[in-house]
Amino acid sequence: MDNSPRRASWRGQLTLRGVIIGCLGCAVITASSIYTALKLGALPWPIIFAAVISLFFLKLLGNASLNEANVTHTIMSAGAMVAGGLAFTIPGAWMLGLADQVGWLQIFVVALAGTGLGLVCTAFIHHHFIVDSELEFPTGRAAAETLRATEAGGKTGRQLFGSMGVAAAYSVLRDLLHLIPPMLLQLPVPGVSFGVYNSPMMLSVGFLVGGAAVAFWLAGGVLANFGLIWGAGSLGWWDVATGQGIVKSLGMGLMMGSGIAVVIKDILPKAAVIVRGLGGDVTGSEEGMAVSLVSGSLRLDAGILGLATATIAVLVCLGLGVAPVSAVSVVLLTFVTTIMSAQSCGQTGIDPMEIFGLIVLLIVSAMSKTPQVQLFFIAGVVAVACGLAGDVMNDFKAGHILGTDARAQWLGQAIGGVLGALVAAGVMVVLVSAYGPDAFGPDRTFVSAQASVVATMVSGIPSVWGFAIGLAAGIGLYFAKIPSMMIGLGVYLPFFMTLTASLGALAKLAYDRACARRGEGPDESQERGLVLASGVLGGESIMGVVVAFLSIFLGA
Repeated sequence: MDNSPRRASWRGQLTLRGVIIGCLGCAVITASSIYTALKLGALPWPIIFAAVISLFFLKLLGNASLNEANVTHTIMSAGAMVAGGLAFTIPGAWMLGLADQVGWLQIFVVALAGTGLGLVCTAFIHHHFIVDSELEFPTGRAAAETLRATEAGGKTGRQLFGSMGVAAAYSVLRDLLHLIPPMLLQLPVPGVSFGVYNSPMMLSVGFLVGGAAVAFWLAGGVLANFGLIWGAGSLGWWDVATGQGIVKSLGMGLMMGSGIAVVIKDILPKAAVIVRGLGGDVTGSEEGMAVSLVSGSLRLDAGILGLATATIAVLVCLGLGVAPVSAVSVVLLTFVTTIMSAQSCGQTGIDPMEIFGLIVLLIVSAMSKTPQVQLFFIAGVVAVACGLAGDVMNDFKAGHILGTDARAQWLGQAIGGVLGALVAAGVMVVLVSAYGPDAFGPDRTFVSAQASVVATMVSGIPSVWGFAIGLAAGIGLYFAKIPSMMIGLGVYLPFFMTLTASLGALAKLAYDRACARRGEGPDESQERGLVLASGVLGGESIMGVVVAFLSIFLGA
């Protein structure tokens, strides 16, 4: 059921002052995101931070609507995920001694191609994931609740900003003052990163997702870590390193299979409706919103998006030196992986963009002999597309709740994405020029954890049979209505993240029971729980960006 408010004209939501504020914020957040991703090996969602900042500055300039603030923050946050896609992949080439083959132009082409593909894909899948599937998208929902509470104040505002303040203070003690350890209850289990991630944000993700979804997530983590790595290793079936390779391959296969199944089961059946719609004017209908985000005309939009896709394929060929067949494969596989990214963000709030880049990298390398540096470019294009898609879909979720026009948000995302590509490529070149390629990697100035994994995987899939089993299982489980994406995430992600999210889901269960004992109605308790969890998620997210700024300015 669609409870969103009636949507106003998109031209009153994408304003000149909003574009200016959004672009200025986008440049700053993109630069800080590159630094954070390389330095810490993590990248908090900047969406809530951008939402608060956008509304604040718009109100300084006069009357501002929530929809104008929502579009402005869409522009402001777009570059962060472009930065993440680059930072999580490209430095791997520097680690392998390929720095002389990676310049600003190549990095910019990677970012621009990934941005374009992410925009094209989200234009097509918007309606399915936001309206039809009604996925949670916890970060987007938290952004909408933050904007509402910021404008309304009162009890809801006190609850949200109170929980924000607690989470932000906790993050300062952990990340800035280092008075609280980032991990708790660590145990020396061979090959298993067992512990509790001391993160209010991760707990709130589990709280918001809750229920059966987290149970499948946990099941995948237990199977992988205590079955295939620790259990099989203890029985002497294989050593820990082999077990970890099998688990990584199985997890990627499960997620890839889930993405393929979504395309086959949920996306392709709607293709006929879209094609039939091209013959008539269905502008403004719910069906038309599936693709009518650019011009308002289905026929024109399909032509523009198709031409954009072909242009990107040519750009990848000419700009990155990728063979034509590989370039076409990258474009097609990116459509699948952006769907996977949207589903992952919708269910868990997590966007493992480098994983999706790895999946396509490995498939392309298996299809043809591709130079190593081009494999990093391919992974970068896919990671940027998936990162941007995750940001767009969260923004669409916030817009769906607030009644923002999706076209205004999509155009805002295009502005922020292209600007983010320019800024991110420039900052990457500045950092490698200033510190040298040897500064990137484990135990170096910039740990670049995800890019290090990509560098390791460039040599090939650790376990081909593990990947094949995961691929088949992912497709079969999805058709059996079992969330294979959640299982795949549990298999692939470090166990400490899975365990922490599970504790958040248990907290939700305890909260619901406590509210029921007090005789509170489900609507009241659900709303308060959503506000509190959104505040916790937002507090750590905002402080993560602030800490990044401080790290840059203080030269930490």
